[in-house]
Amino acid sequence: QYAYLFNSYYNAAGDMHRRDLRGLISRPTVKEAERYRSSIDSHIENLLSDADEKLLDHIEPILILGIHHEQQHQELLVTDIKHVFAQNPLYPVFRENRAETVSSRPAPMHFRDFEETIFEIGHNGSGFSYDNEGPRHRALLPAFSLASRPVTNGEYLQFVEDGGYRRSQFWLSLGWTTVNEQRWQAPLYWTKRDGAWWNFTLSGFRSVNESEPVTHVSYFEADAYANWAGARLLTEFEWERAAFDCPVEGNFVEDERFHPQALISSREDRRLHQMFGDVWEWTRSAYSPYPGYRAAPGALGEYNGKFMCNQYVLRGGSCATSRSHIRRTYRNFFQPEKRWQFTGIRLARDPA
Repeated sequence: QYAYLFNSYYNAAGDMHRRDLRGLISRPTVKEAERYRSSIDSHIENLLSDADEKLLDHIEPILILGIHHEQQHQELLVTDIKHVFAQNPLYPVFRENRAETVSSRPAPMHFRDFEETIFEIGHNGSGFSYDNEGPRHRALLPAFSLASRPVTNGEYLQFVEDGGYRRSQFWLSLGWTTVNEQRWQAPLYWTKRDGAWWNFTLSGFRSVNESEPVTHVSYFEADAYANWAGARLLTEFEWERAAFDCPVEGNFVEDERFHPQALISSREDRRLHQMFGDVWEWTRSAYSPYPGYRAAPGALGEYNGKFMCNQYVLRGGSCATSRSHIRRTYRNFFQPEKRWQFTGIRLARDPA
């Protein structure tokens, strides 16, 4: 039964439990799942110890892929715990906040200009990457400008208070339908109490810190906000070019903050900040294959290729992402209505 219960979406691996019912499964218990994992670990250790060089060459890339896949599930566990706790009327705390949250003025938003160029997109083949990060290819990038940091809660709150969720002119048609059907009025986990906005975090409820990056917004909300702000969302190729000379550092899951952090910098600082960690940044790029992409045969071919439809690409990782998991060419993807991940907004502009 474990093969059935733990099959997330691989048709080649057999039948699977309905995804919308998986959160209701109360068995196996944690101890039973741990015993199952220990059994699998033991079999893998025996396989590796008995394998000859030829077999090791065959199974090594599969094991490495499995390790990176587990990191993805570790991130999903953090966001799923938050989502489940948010449904509990007692709003349990996952981890006490280590430091007092101080609301201070955020770093000013600047726009950095990038000239038109032909840029190499995709992974260069050195080290691990998922198949959707290649093949590496050249792409023409027209000139654009990119915001120096993600949009903050305070900036997004202006959109909310300006009636952004009630004004259809900012929304895609399907987004406007979703807003009305789901009765969205603010980002996920925001609630208004006695005239003030609060949001639920893994450290419990706290007032919305206007300096922190806004998070738990859908693609529809990100796009509507960008329209309201007189800007647009960046493309994934623009993001990759901009991140080329940015260090892969930031607020990741190892920091155990489990929440985006406010950026404090001087008015003169015009560098790009928070490109990695804190919040996954929605791009306006549909999740589609790169030129020359071919999915692998068998179950491994189901890992990315079959999802290249009706989803948008996100870049940069979040506060729930492992630092060793992210890289400049990493392509995350979700449906445009999803909000339970730590997703945020970075604005872009075309030349005047």
